[in-house]
Amino acid sequence: MTLAGAGAAVLGLSSLLVWSPISAAASPPSTNLAVTAPMSESLAPAPPLKMLYAGQPLTAQQRHSLKGIAKRTWKFFSIDVNLQTDLPMDNVGFQGAPAQGAYTSPTDIAMYLWSITAAAQMHIIPAHQGYALASRELQAIQKLQKWNGFLLSWYDTNTGAAINGPGQGPITSTTGQFISTVDNGWYASSLIVVRNAFPGLAPQASKLLKAMNFGVFYDNGDQATNITAGQMYGGYYAGEGPASFEYGNLNTDPRIAAYVGMGTGTLPGDVWWRTWRTLPADFTWQTQVPNGPTVTYTDPYSGKSFSVVEGHYTYDGITYVPSWGGSEFEALMAPLVVPESTWGQKSFGLNDINYAQASIDYATQALKYPVWGLSPASVPGTTGNYAAYGAYPMGSGGTGNAYANTAVTPYASFLALPFVPQEAFQNIQKLQSLYNVYGRYGFYDAVNPVTGTVAPRYLVLDQGMIMAGIDDALMQGGLQRYFAEDPVGQHDKAYLEMERFSITPAPGLVLHNGDQ
Repeated sequence: MTLAGAGAAVLGLSSLLVWSPISAAASPPSTNLAVTAPMSESLAPAPPLKMLYAGQPLTAQQRHSLKGIAKRTWKFFSIDVNLQTDLPMDNVGFQGAPAQGAYTSPTDIAMYLWSITAAAQMHIIPAHQGYALASRELQAIQKLQKWNGFLLSWYDTNTGAAINGPGQGPITSTTGQFISTVDNGWYASSLIVVRNAFPGLAPQASKLLKAMNFGVFYDNGDQATNITAGQMYGGYYAGEGPASFEYGNLNTDPRIAAYVGMGTGTLPGDVWWRTWRTLPADFTWQTQVPNGPTVTYTDPYSGKSFSVVEGHYTYDGITYVPSWGGSEFEALMAPLVVPESTWGQKSFGLNDINYAQASIDYATQALKYPVWGLSPASVPGTTGNYAAYGAYPMGSGGTGNAYANTAVTPYASFLALPFVPQEAFQNIQKLQSLYNVYGRYGFYDAVNPVTGTVAPRYLVLDQGMIMAGIDDALMQGGLQRYFAEDPVGQHDKAYLEMERFSITPAPGLVLHNGDQ
């Protein structure tokens, strides 16, 4: 997860304007547009997906409204992307918040590529313009300093140089630099999307993807004696060794790296079965005592057998596989690109719905908030700080690791939009009507639901999730359609289809399998 740092250098916005076709007053620069795509270049066809969702589908008017939000959100990139380097800034602030976070990360870059593809797919920009912008971004990525194909943690958007952190100076050596598992997972996912959406860019995107061996993040210890062997490390220190922690919960955002690693053949299927659905029962500090049977699965590729505790938690009568901190980001970002609700209708597809509904119930019933959406975001106000917010019952970290619950972020509604479309749309409307949270470039990053204090900032991470969530809901799977067509996605499909979580549909929710 990209954390927006408060200590970023503050520069003038005028130096970072990039031409965007959505501005009627703008015209494409004649000399700076490095790549010109042929007018005949179009998005590759990808079959629509039948997605599992709950409640009633979106109406024509609601779809029209969401398209308008997507158009406004896309305008954000006209002030966010540096024309000289083609790199997206981490954040842009207004009304006294830090004006610019002139640095970027692998996830930020991924969100820009996601958003370009989504904008083209929703016909907000012409397909040939999406091609040109994606091509420019791939060229920018090729110039960045890497370690064994992986992107480093931070880059200066003014120069493209790898830096030690937000607002800090250039690195002197790659040795010791932290290579993030999850950030590179998101980056790789965007390459998979682009190479299928824009076939003309497949050679460049595939070369970048092939350079990464996700096996470097794999704990290949003795699984008979080490309970975390077979899981992924949180990262790798270049030239030194793996991080000291591992990702134990499968229902967290790092599972994108598992999808990519397994699909590229650089991670064994062991990582899927060895990562926990719920923490082991003898972790007595966890939020709830997990329930569920132990099931034996045979890996569809290696033929190895694994005993998996299909555990779950329960809140308000809803059964679900928890995340670590209880945020919507952890659980619902991966299915923006991976078709969990199509392939995993007895596992993650159903869990995504139940998790969203339980999160809604906690915010609106237990906390009595008029709106919901507890997920990491900017701290309300103008400090430029960032914090982890979450719904306590949804996380397994216990009281000692509980996330705060004092801010709601709009992007969480768009994460839930493909799964509970009516509840998500109504929440989006409430956010607009109750708070001054809808700005010139879409939804500001967060609001305190009690005081109404807004964080007048835009994060490229969160803008990208909003674009992808709308795209998924309006375009019968959106970005998922391109992941589904890729060999990486086809490899992962078997895991999602074969598993059965120990959960049942949330009481009172009517499930549908098809177009919204």
